[in-house]
Amino acid sequence: MKRKISAIVVTLGLALTLAACGDSTEDATPAGSAATSASTSSSDVDAAHNDADTEFAQMMIVHHQGAIEMADLAVEKAESEEVRSLAEGISAAQGPEIDQMTSWLEAWGEETSPMGGHDGMDHGGMDMNGMSQDAAMGHLGGQSGTEFDNNFLELMIAHHEGAVEMAQTELDNGENAEALELARKIIDDQEAEIAEMESLLQNI
Repeated sequence: MKRKISAIVVTLGLALTLAACGDSTEDATPAGSAATSASTSSSDVDAAHNDADTEFAQMMIVHHQGAIEMADLAVEKAESEEVRSLAEGISAAQGPEIDQMTSWLEAWGEETSPMGGHDGMDHGGMDMNGMSQDAAMGHLGGQSGTEFDNNFLELMIAHHEGAVEMAQTELDNGENAEALELARKIIDDQEAEIAEMESLLQNI
């Protein structure tokens, strides 16, 4: 009888130990998976890049910020609903692209903006019919109604043409696959928006 009782006690003890091990394994698995997922996420950015990629990202961030500044003003001041809708679309599209390019520069160990901001952009990408970003904002700020809509469209067309020029330079000289892909997208998107703005100008 004593042997039977001992055997039962041992059997119960083994069962409890195995159950505890099973719970421990189940608890550890999700944590391990999460750690693996986090590690994969942190290494998503392709580190291979050259100076052209760095300059493209830095300059395009500043360029996009300028476009958003102008677009937000148009959302407030535009008389035409079509112009207001276009401005909302520009702002919504370019914000996430700024975040994307900022993440690249941080992963590459590069500065997230060129020296001097807008003033550091020593090429035609920011020139809008002879106006700098600050001059364009001051010009638009004093206008209203149809006059504002027309001038906003004309300046934003020139601004987009600068973005296309910058993106083409990246395609010609860049190395990073993600940056090259974004450059192609910018060309496609902004050329489509230029065509839309030219059509709006004819109908205002």
